[in-house]
Amino acid sequence: MDEKIKNWKNDLAFIIISLIVVFAIHNGLKIALHTDSPLVIVVSGSMEPVFYRGDVVLLKGVKPEDIKIGDVVVYKRPYTKYPIIHRVRAIEKLVLNGKEELCFVTWGDNNPAPDPYPYGGEILPCVPQEAVEAKALLVFPKIGLIPLEIRERLGLT
Repeated sequence: MDEKIKNWKNDLAFIIISLIVVFAIHNGLKIALHTDSPLVIVVSGSMEPVFYRGDVVLLKGVKPEDIKIGDVVVYKRPYTKYPIIHRVRAIEKLVLNGKEELCFVTWGDNNPAPDPYPYGGEILPCVPQEAVEAKALLVFPKIGLIPLEIRERLGLT
């Protein structure tokens, strides 16, 4: 009986330590990469063949003026659950709320047209700088397939 209790305690300790390590790594990445979401799972095929569904992308927070044509950025669009990860094809300047801001023309490598962006009752032809959250740094192929599958089976997507 003592052996079972010892094994149970070891298993519990391993789980707790694993959770602490994952939490520490995630929070460390948030601080080091200047973004609240340092890792995202690709949920669609819009960026194929660069990113595939289930890939995990490491992100870095970036100032709008440091974004260049060809960069892959992540942005939040109103009324969508997940952030969008697409390539910057052009950079424009628009006057929004009385001030000039950068606006990024984006679309997925596997999409035929630019992304529209709903803004204040109108549709912009580009993504305003305030919506851009981060820039893609590195991809980890397919390691997000299991969590993605679990979310879909549980109806969380």
